[in-house]
Formats: sequence, C-alpha cells, structure tokens
Amino acid sequence: MLKCPTFICFSFWLFGALVNSFNRSHADPIDGFCLVPLTESNFKLQKPYDTPLEQRYMYKIGVHKLWVYADDKPHDPYSHTQPRTEIRVEGLDYSSGVWQFEGYSFVPNGTSGATIAQIHGAAHGATTFMLAVYDGDMRYYDRDLVAAGMYDKWFRLNVIHDVDGGTVTVYIDGVQRYSTKDRGPGSGMYFKCGVYAARANISYYMESMWRDIKIYKK
Repeated sequence: MLKCPTFICFSFWLFGALVNSFNRSHADPIDGFCLVPLTESNFKLQKPYDTPLEQRYMYKIGVHKLWVYADDKPHDPYSHTQPRTEIRVEGLDYSSGVWQFEGYSFVPNGTSGATIAQIHGAAHGATTFMLAVYDGDMRYYDRDLVAAGMYDKWFRLNVIHDVDGGTVTVYIDGVQRYSTKDRGPGSGMYFKCGVYAARANISYYMESMWRDIKIYKK
C-alpha cells in the first residue's frame, strides 16, 4: 500500500487547519440568524414634511435613493430635529433578543455629516446607535472611527444588536469593524437607513443609496 510521505501529510494537515481557521475568523455575520420576511409595508418613508416624496426619494431597479438638503424642514412640523430622508423599518419593533440589519449602501463623494444607519430607541436617549459619514469616513455618531474611505463604492453593512447582552456590532463587507455597548433597551427599538443631518459640520447636499435591505433575528 502506497504511503504518503510524512512531510506531505503534515502539509495537507497544516493547509486544512489554516483553511478552517480562516473560515472561522471570516464567518458570515448572518450565520445562526433567521431571515425575517419583509414587504413594502415594512418600509416607511420619512422626508421633509413640506416636500413631495418624489423630490427626496427614488426607487428604481431595486435601489432606494434618498437625499436631503441642509436647509430642508424636519419630517414633522412639530419636530425640532434636523432634516432627514430615511427608511424606517416598521412593524418589527423589538425590546429583547438579538436582531440584525443588513443592507448594501453607496455614499457619494461630498456627503458629510449625515447619519446613514441607526437604531432608534433606547433606555437613555433617543437612539441606541448611529453610523454617520464625515468626509468619507464612517463613524459611531461623530466619534469613534468605524471605517475609512467609504465614498463612491457599494459596501455591505451588517449591524447586530444583542439587546440582552447590551452590545451593538458592525460588520462591513463581512468583516467585523466595530463593537460597542448599547444605551439600554427601549420599549420599541427599530432600524433606520438613509440620510439624517447631524447638528454641525454637514454638507449642503446629503445622499445615500440602499439595496437588498434585510432583517434577521435569533
């Protein structure tokens, strides 16, 4: 019986170990999650209250395009918040468990000071988590750097909220880039994406595009 030389067997074993290690360290963020069915009724559009939707939102060939201007009105005449054009995931509010948002996004060069994704609701404050783009860099609120050089390219964004564990974890293109504590469980938290102006240092025009938006849970 032909035997494999020891060094060859060891090489195959080492290669297999490296492959397995790579696969474990690059596991897909949706592994272990269940897809939650979505329909158009789950996508509620928020836009400046005095502006027709078609002047701030477009949906074409599976892509949501959302834009807003710095001098736009808020989404409600009684609101004192900054202008926004956002998709609010409706009908899937949560207060416990592990939930995940997934979407592919594109932010054009020039958009700055705009929150592109967030988890609304918290025990302390209005939001649990925000991702904003400043001069091409993605940041946690206007603070920690999450990823640099995000202009003019499609990227896959996954945000996992472990409510019971009190953490939010961000993956970009399948790679974990950031993790932080949340702000405590709110009574009805939900995901949003689009463009929402920050308080300062914002560009006059802000835009993001989104496709393949999905929600998962454990």
